[in-house]
Amino acid sequence: MKNNQFNPEESLQVFSNMISKKVHNGFVLEERNDKMLFAVLSKGGKAVDHGFNFIIFCLTLGLWSVAWLYLTVEASKQKKILVAIDEDGVPFEERCLVA
Repeated sequence: MKNNQFNPEESLQVFSNMISKKVHNGFVLEERNDKMLFAVLSKGGKAVDHGFNFIIFCLTLGLWSVAWLYLTVEASKQKKILVAIDEDGVPFEERCLVA
């Protein structure tokens, strides 16, 4: 069986690499704890071009309204994730619920 445990220095390096990859992908670091090796990152919602969607809505005789509604609701949500390394030294990522 393969042992995946890291020493503290390797764990901190893996943790820092995980965070930097997420920040590179557009997330913003909200909280970081280097002792317990966890961080909370967030990514704001995207703006929806309602003018363009209205044109598509008119061209499709209203069928686009379902997709437009979905884009409006889902794109405006803020996404939060928890990035951490557990007590066994295994890195993981978990999606947080945002109210």
